[in-house]
Amino acid sequence: MTEPKLLPHAYVLAVHDLKASTAYFVDVLGFAKDWNDGDNWQAVVRGGVRVTLGSCPDALAPAALGDHNYFGFFATDDVDALHEEFSARSAIISSGPADKPWGWREMAVATPEGHRMMFAQKI
Repeated sequence: MTEPKLLPHAYVLAVHDLKASTAYFVDVLGFAKDWNDGDNWQAVVRGGVRVTLGSCPDALAPAALGDHNYFGFFATDDVDALHEEFSARSAIISSGPADKPWGWREMAVATPEGHRMMFAQKI
């Protein structure tokens, strides 16, 4: 029997400030608003990736998770172009594009609340 494919493309994040987090994903990272549920939820999309932001003002801060606050690995065909785009919009870039021995060129990006994500291009 063949194993079913999994195609990761949807993430759910608890955020303290829904409005500010939405603005960062839209204005800085280039996502577009999708559906929302008033002041509770806002989904944003870019390409085949969806991030659903949930208002959780009392949730544990991502910074308190230490190394475990990475939530997504986003494959792209041009990580250097994304770096230019994000830099021009003042994104929080933790580490610029760099070739890794495991065959990916990776760039780490964070949100103002401390969620971290990796954007990477297969080399």
